[in-house]
Amino acid sequence: MKSQTFRRRSRLAAPADEVFRWHARPGAFERLNPPWDPARIESRTGGIEEEGARVVLRVGPLGTRWVAEHHGSVPGREFRDRQVSGPFALWEHVHRMEPDGEDACILEDRIDYALPGGRAGALLGSRVVGALLERMFAYRHRVTADDLAAHVVCRGGVPMKVAVTGATGLVGSGLVPFLTAGGHEVIRLVRRAPRGEGELRWDPAGGVLDGASLEGLDAVVHLSGENVAGGRWTDARKARLRDSRILSTGLLARTLASLKRPPKVLLSASAVGYYGSQGDRWLTETSPADDDFLGRLAVDWEAAAAPAAEAGIRVVHPRLGLVLSPAGGALGKMLLPFRAGLGGVMGPGTQYMSWVAMDDLLGAFHHALVHEDVEGPFNLVSPEPVTNREFTKTLGRVLGRPTVASAPAFALRLALGEMADATLLASTRVRPAVLLETGYAFRFPTLEGALRHLLGKEGE
Repeated sequence: MKSQTFRRRSRLAAPADEVFRWHARPGAFERLNPPWDPARIESRTGGIEEEGARVVLRVGPLGTRWVAEHHGSVPGREFRDRQVSGPFALWEHVHRMEPDGEDACILEDRIDYALPGGRAGALLGSRVVGALLERMFAYRHRVTADDLAAHVVCRGGVPMKVAVTGATGLVGSGLVPFLTAGGHEVIRLVRRAPRGEGELRWDPAGGVLDGASLEGLDAVVHLSGENVAGGRWTDARKARLRDSRILSTGLLARTLASLKRPPKVLLSASAVGYYGSQGDRWLTETSPADDDFLGRLAVDWEAAAAPAAEAGIRVVHPRLGLVLSPAGGALGKMLLPFRAGLGGVMGPGTQYMSWVAMDDLLGAFHHALVHEDVEGPFNLVSPEPVTNREFTKTLGRVLGRPTVASAPAFALRLALGEMADATLLASTRVRPAVLLETGYAFRFPTLEGALRHLLGKEGE
């Protein structure tokens, strides 16, 4: 059996021991999982340091089963995994961290692999597999370097104990692995029966939350809220959108305010819908709220956290823009039509879209948690918003697809009613003034750079 070798090396500004620990913690696999074609974990036993520990994955568009086994760990320096069963005839992956001075190391991923089908399989598939590995490990090394750089501000400090609501949503499912891989402990507040020590049940609609279980937390991140774009805005749906935000935020804030040992900080999500549609006018955290449904909702949503602030907890309101991730949200919905060559401008195309890449959202949340000078509202958007026409052209260029289709404003209004004007057709040109003033460095300030990273198209 003739094998082939893939190798990627990167210099990281972190000691080898620290890079090894990052890989060994819960959440590291999820952070390294490419969002454009993620593997799904079916089961897992043990960690990278445990000889014979296994992980069972479902990979690829057909959900092929892949069983990998860890072996040959050298603590602080390397670990290995090999395929027990799966799509390859051979797969042996060595993750090595070589010290390069006191505060840096060389991260090397080396994979020896063979494709099924002998020489014919190698001839037909080697180029495709090689390209896939290049995309995947360019992404993985970028994420590793950037996450370690973000967590370096806590190096030598005490890890935080953080409670997170909405942990299974698009943002929460990215935030939890980011925090745990960084060494923090996460407690998930869930509405079903808890499935382990890391979960606590609450019922915002019923006003149920056990305050004693929250004593001694360092921080709380509140992400709960029904999806604004999840359906046409009937009166009943508007009421649900309000209740899912106001009731949960009020219950959480009152409970935290009553604690003997309250957290130092509460991050309670909000949205740039606060500002409404303002054409090409630049908007900052000091701009007034609009008087439409989303504006009033955001005002009341933020106000519901007042009891926590009155109790001396630092309350921060990240006003989220359009969160970009192929795993879900708006970008996830766009990919199918755009890849089919059916993407195009919505409405006039001149409306501004204030967006943020998922990795910057996570980095900015972490920045707000550890920087005490971040308080009150802050705009969680890229410093370079774009018009809908620019967004359309950029996504088409990254995917290599035409973007000649269009969706007229009247058709969007006919299909979605009031929601069309408040979301798809609204022009919100937002500047992240607080983030920039407090020293946050964006990983992906430009749309094309963000999309190429998220879709595995860097270097193309």
